[in-house]
Amino acid sequence: MKTYTVSLPNYTIGTEAYKAIPHECGFYGKNAVVIGGKTAMAKSKDALLEGVKGSDIKITDFIWYGGDASFTNGDKLIADERVRNADMLFVVGGGRACDTGKYVADVLDKPLFTFPTVASNCAAVTQICVMYNDDGSFGKYYYPKRITNHAFINSAVIADSPVNLLWAGIGDALSKECEALFASRDAELFHTTYMGRQISRICTDPLLQYGKQALADIKAKKASFALDQVTLDIIMSTGIVSNLMTTADDYYFNSSIAHMVYNGSTITPHSHNHMHGEVVSLGVLCLLTYEKNYELCDKIRKFNHELGLPVCFGDIEVTEEMFPMIAQKATATTEWAHRPASANITVESLIACMKETDEAGRKFKKAAE
Repeated sequence: MKTYTVSLPNYTIGTEAYKAIPHECGFYGKNAVVIGGKTAMAKSKDALLEGVKGSDIKITDFIWYGGDASFTNGDKLIADERVRNADMLFVVGGGRACDTGKYVADVLDKPLFTFPTVASNCAAVTQICVMYNDDGSFGKYYYPKRITNHAFINSAVIADSPVNLLWAGIGDALSKECEALFASRDAELFHTTYMGRQISRICTDPLLQYGKQALADIKAKKASFALDQVTLDIIMSTGIVSNLMTTADDYYFNSSIAHMVYNGSTITPHSHNHMHGEVVSLGVLCLLTYEKNYELCDKIRKFNHELGLPVCFGDIEVTEEMFPMIAQKATATTEWAHRPASANITVESLIACMKETDEAGRKFKKAAE
């Protein structure tokens, strides 16, 4: 049996999470450079400086990551002497900032600590980077050798983040359970993947149970139990599943049809008007429709509608005429390459699934009016 390493993320969560920085990071060096989004760094800067106050750790600079997770932006950071001279990297922001930071840390072989400022995805703790082309279209996945050394989730910072990012994060996290189960349906599971499959089963219910309250609390900028539960689901639960069910070469059970739909949609004319998780939540309905799991599909469709997430393609400005281009783009994705054989996914069947989902969604909206 070959040797392999499984990395599970460590994290600290709470309104004073950054006070744990000296204890968690002190073994890795003295100097840290912060890389992140402009807004994210502005909102977290005082708390970060307060977190290292009185310790041996010094934050040497705050550097914008470039605005998108691309190799172009990552390579600029890799060439930056401020980054190269740091003992460790503190990456602050959302998924694209985290993915850029993971790529940079991997190339430079530096310790990495993430500080997610929004609960929109699991990028802060996963061993995969979603990299985009310079024109904003989906590029490819990049697999760093290690995950972040520790993630610091400041509940107060999350509570002060934009509502729409949590909203989209809920939509993205809705995909984890159904995609992991679907993608691994033909697999001969072993310890690691079996754990991932089982953990995926706890990713949907907390969203349905606490999602509405978490959105109400974040609108009030209030750190709360419900918001923490949804945050941990979006960042940690889905992130753990990703790490257990994803490798660069051997297997990929991390995502499937829901992300095929998203990745394909990135080439449609109005794709930049819609968020990743927003589109993925519609992709979830496509996957459940493809499986003919109509009972759960109806439940998720109702939940989407209550939260304002899409239930038909018109909600993301996609017309039926665009379905073939979405399906064709999907054939170039990792999800397509690792689709389960028993599902018999073809370009034609994916198009038919999108049509059926769209029709059901439009009928639902008409009945709800």
